[in-house]
Amino acid sequence: MEIQSLASALEASLDPAQNKKAETVLLEQQKDPDFSIRLLQVAASDQWTATARLASALYFKNYIRRNWTDEDGNYKLSEDTANAIKHELIGLMIRVPANIQYQLGDAVGVIADSDFWRRWDTLVDSTDMLIDQNNSDKTVLSQYFSTMNLMTKLLYDLSVQDLPPIFEDNMQSVTSLLHKYLVYDNPLLHSDSDNEAGLQEFVKSGIFEVLVLYAEKYEDAFGPFVEQFVGSSWNLLTTIGLDTKYDILVSKALQFLTSVTRMSQHAHTFNNDDTMSQVIERVVLPNLSLRDSDMEMFEDEPIEFIRRDLEGSDSDTRRRAATDFLQQLLAQFHKLVTDIVLRYINHYLSDYAKDPSARWKSKDTAVYLYSSIAAKGAVTASQGVKSINELVNVLEFFQTHVARDLMSEVNVEPILRVEAIKFLYVFRSQITREQWRDAFPMLVTQLGSSEYVVYTYAAIALERVLALTDDSKQAVVSQADVEPLSAQLLQHLFQLIESNPDPAKLQENEFLMRCVMRVLVVIRDGVVPITDNVLAHFIKITQIISPNPANPRFYYYHFEALGAFIRFAAPSQPEKLENGLYPIFGNILQNDVQEFVPYVFQLFAALLEANPAGTLTTYYISLVQPILSLELWASKGNVPALVRLLSSLIARGASQIAESGQLQSILVIFQSLIATRTNEIHGFELLESIVAHFTPSAIDPYFITILQLLFTRLQNSKTDAFTSRFVRLYHSVSARVDRGLGADWFISHANRVQDGIYVQLYLSIILPDTQKLVRPLDRKIAVISLCKTVTDSSAFAEKYKKGWGFTCEALLKLLENPPILATTDDTVVDHDVDDMSFGVGFTQLQTIKRSARDNWPDVTEVKSWVGRQLQDANARQGGKIKNFATQRLSESPQALEILSMYMSR
Repeated sequence: MEIQSLASALEASLDPAQNKKAETVLLEQQKDPDFSIRLLQVAASDQWTATARLASALYFKNYIRRNWTDEDGNYKLSEDTANAIKHELIGLMIRVPANIQYQLGDAVGVIADSDFWRRWDTLVDSTDMLIDQNNSDKTVLSQYFSTMNLMTKLLYDLSVQDLPPIFEDNMQSVTSLLHKYLVYDNPLLHSDSDNEAGLQEFVKSGIFEVLVLYAEKYEDAFGPFVEQFVGSSWNLLTTIGLDTKYDILVSKALQFLTSVTRMSQHAHTFNNDDTMSQVIERVVLPNLSLRDSDMEMFEDEPIEFIRRDLEGSDSDTRRRAATDFLQQLLAQFHKLVTDIVLRYINHYLSDYAKDPSARWKSKDTAVYLYSSIAAKGAVTASQGVKSINELVNVLEFFQTHVARDLMSEVNVEPILRVEAIKFLYVFRSQITREQWRDAFPMLVTQLGSSEYVVYTYAAIALERVLALTDDSKQAVVSQADVEPLSAQLLQHLFQLIESNPDPAKLQENEFLMRCVMRVLVVIRDGVVPITDNVLAHFIKITQIISPNPANPRFYYYHFEALGAFIRFAAPSQPEKLENGLYPIFGNILQNDVQEFVPYVFQLFAALLEANPAGTLTTYYISLVQPILSLELWASKGNVPALVRLLSSLIARGASQIAESGQLQSILVIFQSLIATRTNEIHGFELLESIVAHFTPSAIDPYFITILQLLFTRLQNSKTDAFTSRFVRLYHSVSARVDRGLGADWFISHANRVQDGIYVQLYLSIILPDTQKLVRPLDRKIAVISLCKTVTDSSAFAEKYKKGWGFTCEALLKLLENPPILATTDDTVVDHDVDDMSFGVGFTQLQTIKRSARDNWPDVTEVKSWVGRQLQDANARQGGKIKNFATQRLSESPQALEILSMYMSR
């Protein structure tokens, strides 16, 4: 093969005008056994153009991905070619430009995933040797260190599921190499930046990740080699600088020591006063204390400071890692660590007292240290710290040293106010309801701070306190406590949010909007007197952020807050909210703001549901046709919200929709939903809304087709969920005798699909799967349905005589464990936004989450209701029900006896 021809074809492959022809040439040349080696030769040589070399590297990377191994891990290339590639590749990466290195590096990763360590045992030795040989050449050394960084990541990836036997058998060699580069130091690799880590830091951080993995998962194999790494970690942590560029490395080293402390045979090293004091003084305290870089972030990037400082969000910061290490030491040596740390806390507090204005950092360290040893276990999202170190007194410390920093008249450093707020936030569940009555106004006052971090932390703490409940699930801070302050509180929060009208800046602080949401959830209908003001702010914020949605967390909480507002304000003044929100919601839909559209559909539905007695306004009528567009339904994130909105429109205006001839379009959507397992449940929800609200005459022309679709799915590709929802649908039809539906109506339509199919369906699916219904509301519908079949069905009375008996038995079996509906719970379920994936699928708004609807609320105690129904029907029909029971339950004397008991109640 002419290498010139290959280089030309590669260069032409990047030209759209020549691409097809070039690809044909390259496909032909792939037949050459040395094709992959030739690609490397083009990439390596500067006799070819930069374009040809880059194209060659790209082609090589993709060629290796397709052709390195088969599904069983066997080489697809010849073994000689594979070995030649591995031999040449690492050295070649050092000689080529960065853009080509990047592509070849991807190829190295593909090969290493397959071959490292067993079939590429020279990779490590070669790289190690080349680093030693080039330790005075910065450029070459950096390239080989990049390879070492890649190998460290591969070592972690290959070990994360299970320790490969070859690693376990060679643990001495593996740990020797890791230790060599953990203590390795070459000034040529030092980063010139104070903030950006260099290759040396990256490699060492990667080594610590491997060490943590091995210490936590493979103690038996790794245990004998731990001590050398403990000593090296100690040396690193006691000599490394405080520059930001070392932060990740320091945090990884601390994480390793934390893991070692969990290993009882190694933890004993720390178990004496002198050693523990040294560890706390030389390792923990330097990494807990605030640095100048922290204060720069506090002032220049306050929102980033907050996100890094919050529990659980700063796992790679020095402070978080040092805290975890200290708390692990505390778990192992409870009294020893508590006593030593309390000595340091008293020292820092005394130092602060000498000159509070100059030595405020000492107090910050003291308060942070106290919080670290006072808490036992993790800080939970809902309750904060649940368990306290019994050797300390949290409330006494707060009252003596912390509370004064929350008093508005005291002039203290902003960071101390933050630490005081965080103290309340962390230990919120340890404070009694009575104590919160005193502390709550302190937090509210901090919203008036001019410091971004202070007022944001105040909002964070307020929101969590308002969500706090005691052991009996009662709010610690009640609606009555908050409602008198709510108008000013909400106004101030909105002013903080709107202080910078730039769309990106306004959306930056989701914590403020989350607090707005929580206040609205707590005060409930207490928002009604201030509806105009709150509505105006929501309209303004929505108008600002709609053209440029920038922060998913912010706008999620914005719409949750708006949902709470609609939920509690709309029932008493639906027109006001509808008229105020129509324009901005309509604008979002018209401009197809995709991030907002599913939220708007949910909020429209909530507005409709807030006024169930109302008819459809002209605006809502005009909304029906656009939401029937199949394009809208193609987005999976829209489907649940659209089903709810369409169901809400049907509930309010079924007759108007039927008159406009739109039911057929709705059924087209039902057909598309029911065809897929992903959306079948949504299809049933829509169909149940149709059954519940359209008249039988409106449904009748389409119901046979509906049944054909359902029967086809039941026959060909039913799922448990599909079958369960079909049974529920049947009972929803069968129970509605008073609306002209009922079992007889269903039977007549089913048998028109296929003569006699109903009996087969009833005996093989409906009756057995009715007993599998789990939800109380579903079981209640089934009880009503079966009871009305027994009392009102002509088909069962005259034609399906055995079926009448089977139905009685199924009804009585359900009543053995009668459905008990839970008391309506109007609580808003808390939702952790960090567990959510935005932009993928559907995001449910919790504040307006639709509860299961009971279409028979008058039926409360089902056993009594069934008894009355049987007695009334028997009287109305001249004793027929009793006669049927005697005749048709003769072979089931127990069922006859129980049914007679119900009829004689």
